[in-house]
Amino acid sequence: MEGDGDGWARCSRGHTHWGRHGAAGLLAYHRDERGDVQVLLQQRAWWGLGGGTWGMFGGATHSHEDPITGALRETAEECTLDTSRVTVHGVRTEDHGGWHFASVVGSLPALEKVRPASRETRRAAWVPLEEVTRKRLFPPFAACWPLLSQALKRLVLVVDAANVVGARADGWWKDRPGANARLRDELAVLKDGVSGIPEGLLPYDSCFPEVVLVVEGEAREIAGRPGDAGGVRVVAAPGSGDDEIVGLVSRRDPGAAYLVVTADRELRARSEAAGAAVVGPRWLLGCLTG
Repeated sequence: MEGDGDGWARCSRGHTHWGRHGAAGLLAYHRDERGDVQVLLQQRAWWGLGGGTWGMFGGATHSHEDPITGALRETAEECTLDTSRVTVHGVRTEDHGGWHFASVVGSLPALEKVRPASRETRRAAWVPLEEVTRKRLFPPFAACWPLLSQALKRLVLVVDAANVVGARADGWWKDRPGANARLRDELAVLKDGVSGIPEGLLPYDSCFPEVVLVVEGEAREIAGRPGDAGGVRVVAAPGSGDDEIVGLVSRRDPGAAYLVVTADRELRARSEAAGAAVVGPRWLLGCLTG
């Protein structure tokens, strides 16, 4: 099945697209210490579709590939970027009716020199965010750029552990540290992606959040307890967990979008005032159970 995606396909709108099983592209970006963003763009070869225009690296996905795998593979084939250094933050898929294109958005910790690696690429360039629209853009990329330009952030999911644990009848009242540790370990599944984030937060269909679990009181001991944290960062609040959460989301990190999980009305109001979005424990528990 390797390579079985190359070929033309026709969508229900009557358009012809490259990629028998759909296509995917990588929008890689770097944000420096000042918050300035540059995105990696490809100038397409003159002989190909949209010759001479600029857009994402990418191409046809194969039948056995997910969009992220396809986008990273295509990018590695078309330029010298080390795609293993990309941290994927989210995916946005455009459905054309029987054919789809997935925009995979990811960040790099540093700028690196990128050169063409195939005859499909005329040039590769890091372009400052504010200068992207000055390029002659590949029309499909130009159409989705207004949304994608708002997606150049990571999602930070801040979980009010006491509130979420209290929403489940799993004996937490007998063993608060144990209940919080179980929640911490369950949160590891979120590394595989979440969907259904609040509209207007980030334009992703699925995203891969940085997960922060805020614990308080007796549960603070799990911050130093060994266990399968699965990439979950446990923050032990020295006092009120609510105050710790508000402090976290008030940092105004330009590279992050914050989503707080709580059913506490006062914490919801304080978090929203600090610029974060808020969902209830039912949303999170739904993500954990699939």
